[in-house]
Amino acid sequence: MNAIVQPLAARPRVTVVLTCSLAALAGLMFGLDIGVIAGATPFIQKAFGIGDRAIEWIVSAMMLGAALGALGAGWMSATLGRKRSLLLAGALFVVGSLLCGGAWSPASLIGARVVLGLAIGVATFTAPLYLAEVAPERIRGAMIAMYQLMITLGILVAFLSDTALSYSGNWRWMLGVIAIPGVLFLLGLLLLPRSPRWLMMRGRREEAAGVLYRLRGDMAQVTRELADIEEQLRTPQRGWQLFVENANFRRSVGLGVLLQVVQQLTGINVVMYYAPRIFQGMGYATAAQMEFTAAVGLVNVLATFIAIALVDRWGRKPILYAGFATMAAGLGVVGAMMHIGVATHGAQLFTVAMLLLFIVGFAMSAGPLIWTLCSEVQPLKGRDFGIACSTFTNWAANWLVGVTFLSLLNGVGAAATFGLYALLNLVFLGVTRWLVPETLGVSLEQIERKLMAGTALRRIGR
Repeated sequence: MNAIVQPLAARPRVTVVLTCSLAALAGLMFGLDIGVIAGATPFIQKAFGIGDRAIEWIVSAMMLGAALGALGAGWMSATLGRKRSLLLAGALFVVGSLLCGGAWSPASLIGARVVLGLAIGVATFTAPLYLAEVAPERIRGAMIAMYQLMITLGILVAFLSDTALSYSGNWRWMLGVIAIPGVLFLLGLLLLPRSPRWLMMRGRREEAAGVLYRLRGDMAQVTRELADIEEQLRTPQRGWQLFVENANFRRSVGLGVLLQVVQQLTGINVVMYYAPRIFQGMGYATAAQMEFTAAVGLVNVLATFIAIALVDRWGRKPILYAGFATMAAGLGVVGAMMHIGVATHGAQLFTVAMLLLFIVGFAMSAGPLIWTLCSEVQPLKGRDFGIACSTFTNWAANWLVGVTFLSLLNGVGAAATFGLYALLNLVFLGVTRWLVPETLGVSLEQIERKLMAGTALRRIGR
């Protein structure tokens, strides 16, 4: 075995970083599809002569498709493997983007957005799972946070593209141009190794050892990881059956579901999907709306580096505390300013700054860390099922936010809407305190042993 894999072991740290970076490009495609619709909606609304309710459905159709994709992603990931599932997602990204650019009616655009959603549902399930399974535990948090960084980069690129194309109003190019990075993503996926955990689940131990040695460069560590995986695989994957029979597994699934609801109810996608509309409510003209929307994307990217830098130093919970407090403060002030009025230029800029503060809070905490925690707390024998449940919940909650925001805004006003989201972020401080475990520096195997022994959820980590 050593003779076979030894030549592959050069510079294992570079290998693992490149591997995780390439897999995290799924996040880039995800971000592009989130961001591109924000700048396109005003022009789509004008082109088709439709109202806010139809725009809500065009925006939220992608999330509906993502929820459906997430339902089947667990089976696909277990049967086809993590790599092949990502390849399928890449192909759907390309097809969906081209269909969006060529849409001939609101209904056809909704259908095309559903196709994009199917791609995202599969990718958002598979990419974090793959990252958790190939990254060494000492950098696992940072590698999974890279997935969120790629999402933020995709959103920024989409916002910048929308801003450039907004002068011509060509929404078809806004939506269709992301097929180009989709093709590059699809080709890059061909270079990925298979997940060593999945290979072990399929009985392909030699291949798993070879992949692990390329990623670790230390046969002693490879032997230990293989032994840990083999011990867990003595109880096979049985998802739904385990959920029905084992209360401890139900706890981890429930925690994953709750965390995804928390992430969506922070209000982040209200800003990402409807940023130009929000800035319009602050009194800004079209050009300024698009420029500030691009600023949202830039701040989102920069603040994500805070999470990458601190997640494997401070831990998950301290960063979540800081993030939820920051988000509550930012949105609370935005709501107050919208109630008082933003008639002056100074008041407008201050309100924008508070909205950007909210973006900082999310990007440094709940954005990357919710996905990190959801991949860490599920036991191996039910991991595909558990992450599928949490990913489906993410998109169901995402859809609910997207399909109701304009109606809520028109019904109760901007001040009450932002105040509501600020209050929810205060509630999430309590959720973090009482239910979220600290998983910094703890192996997936140790987390599983504590969970299945009945340890309280907040204590299954350190």
